Amino acid sequence: MTVSLAAGMILGFLLATAYGAAFHIIMGGPARQIILYVAAAWIGFAIGQLIGDWLDINVLNLGAIHLFAASLGAWIALLAARWLGVINTPDDAEN
Repeated sequence: MTVSLAAGMILGFLLATAYGAAFHIIMGGPARQIILYVAAAWIGFAIGQLIGDWLDINVLNLGAIHLFAASLGAWIALLAARWLGVINTPDDAEN
């Protein structure tokens, strides 16, 4: 049980990191925003996993990971981070 839990946590960490990096590649932006996106993906993935476990969502499970719910949580968190983390550059600011 301990080995599968540790493996699930590592897989979840790697998937969430990949989601955050892919989102940064797709959306672009300054290099420092990748930290925001990866952190948002980690948090969203964890929240999605907890909700999937709590609501017993058994769509696309991968071992102990509720892959569908966790991935959905990560992508929702990434979209929220993009929406909340919009940086006004001097070119965008009105004079």
